Amino acid sequence: MSWSLSGKKALITGGTKGIGLAVVQEFLSLGATVITVARNQSSLPDDLKDRIIFLEGDMTDRNFRSSVILEIENKWGRLDILVNNTGTNIRKGFETYTEEEYRKIFEMNLFSMMDLTHRLFPVLRKSGAASIVNIASVAGTVDVGSGAPYGMTKASIIQFARHLAVEWAGHGIRVNTVSPWYIRTPLTEPVLSQPDRLEKILSRTPMNRLGNAGEVASMVAFLAMDKSSYITGQNIQVDGGMSCKGL
Repeated sequence: MSWSLSGKKALITGGTKGIGLAVVQEFLSLGATVITVARNQSSLPDDLKDRIIFLEGDMTDRNFRSSVILEIENKWGRLDILVNNTGTNIRKGFETYTEEEYRKIFEMNLFSMMDLTHRLFPVLRKSGAASIVNIASVAGTVDVGSGAPYGMTKASIIQFARHLAVEWAGHGIRVNTVSPWYIRTPLTEPVLSQPDRLEKILSRTPMNRLGNAGEVASMVAFLAMDKSSYITGQNIQVDGGMSCKGL
């Protein structure tokens, strides 16, 4: 088994910016063939547009998810790697959320990826050695001030992977989760631009720096490789040591 994704067919959701874009770039560098989906193509670097298959749409739309699945069935007939990365957040006190707001977070972060994963089972099984990697967050295990609904969806994603790892192991499908700490991306910029919040984040991080999207992407790539073939059901935190720091 080589340190490569050559010959692998991969679907990466939310692949035009932040962690998703870094995963797309990492997978391409390792030889994978990639389909990515996002609401618009504007953030995708020009040099990638001819190297991937891009499908534009909203992952919360079931009809769009159906079109993604149909594309994979018709073009590839199997799927080796699924990276569930699409997500959103609204940061505020729980008592101030409207029902529309917390339902939006759950629909984007959890329900859409559950449905997509469920309906991709036939093509994942045809791989014979498929890998699903879900992007969660340390907010799924500890409070990091990101809002209750966001943390709840990420905790659910972690448990979802543990359950599927057991249930689908017999079909040759591995399922793992990667949970980043604060990574400099468009999603976290509103927080990181606040000097007091940034200082608090760094004080909780033994490595005393923010992570970058490429550092998360490299872990996702490893979990997608055959090199990690005996790893399933795990939640790996890419956090600069934050989760093990006490005093």
